[in-house]
Amino acid sequence: MTEAYVALEDGRVVEARARAPGRSRGELVFTTAYTGYEESLTDPSYEEQVLTFSYPLIGNYGVRAERFESDRVHPRAAVAREFTEDVAEWLESEGVPAVDHLDTRDLVTGIREQGAMECGIAAGPDATPEAAREELERCVPMSDHTDIGAQVSVAEGLTHNPEGDGPTVALVDCGAKGSIVDSLVERDAVVEVVPYDATVADIEAVDPDVLFVSNGPGDPENFERAAALVDEYAGELPLAGICLGQQVIANALGGETEKMEFGHRGVNQPVQDLRSGKVVMTTQNHGYTVAEPGELEVTQINVNDDTPEGLESDELEIITRQYHPEANPGPHDTLSFFDDVVAMVEGGAKPTPSAGD
Repeated sequence: MTEAYVALEDGRVVEARARAPGRSRGELVFTTAYTGYEESLTDPSYEEQVLTFSYPLIGNYGVRAERFESDRVHPRAAVAREFTEDVAEWLESEGVPAVDHLDTRDLVTGIREQGAMECGIAAGPDATPEAAREELERCVPMSDHTDIGAQVSVAEGLTHNPEGDGPTVALVDCGAKGSIVDSLVERDAVVEVVPYDATVADIEAVDPDVLFVSNGPGDPENFERAAALVDEYAGELPLAGICLGQQVIANALGGETEKMEFGHRGVNQPVQDLRSGKVVMTTQNHGYTVAEPGELEVTQINVNDDTPEGLESDELEIITRQYHPEANPGPHDTLSFFDDVVAMVEGGAKPTPSAGD
């Protein structure tokens, strides 16, 4: 029974089955990951998007909160060939519309050929094609979500692992995944999470050894406060960034970013290190990329399309990655990135004051 409609920017209206009722809209994107649906659905980088799973069955190992990357589902709606009852019930409890029993292969092919497109969704007993089109008409392009950081960032600072013996990391929360914090804490770092719009005074208050810009949703050019922090501390503190963080750091240091046709979203993106020649598999979720690196050196590239995957500067003590080294979901080939971040601080920790200091 058709209870849902997906209105696409290309003019089509696709019939589907409603699994979680509601109306929504957003940029339609897809992930090729075949596991990790809990992590993907709770990834803040999917804010204001409608997530389509290319793998046909989503939910075959249940739903467990300990695998979540944040405290809520972030996509505005979810689409799959088939959702299990567990996932459907979870999405309904979160108030996130979900639809299935449609040809996701056709949707994915359309996105690959035409690029990420806006869509509107209406699901439930009262759903109509007109309602889906109304949602589509209300869509806002991703780059026009100028304050999207406010939707995903902490409102005030938080401290993780306050008794840690490692370096103090000021993590600028532009939509940080929980596993980034976990990866730093596992290396005994003290992680001071600050809001996406933190000021220099906020950073000075936590007295960090490293400034770290997180992943997040939307256009990196809209994260002007984070870029201002990079500009302020480049050359003064070691800097690190993941995903959106790489883009923000590049923009702050004379580089340029641009929107991709359909982005990289999945757990099998091949990345080559230009120094060693080694290729690793990575987890990715981004729709923007660095077009010009500015003051930074490109050290890693995507094997499929040559887009920058790693930027560095020995002089400024900067290291960034476009992919997600923390994975969750995905391969753990690049977890050593966090060791490299900690190693940027001499000795891996603040010096111990000598007697009499």
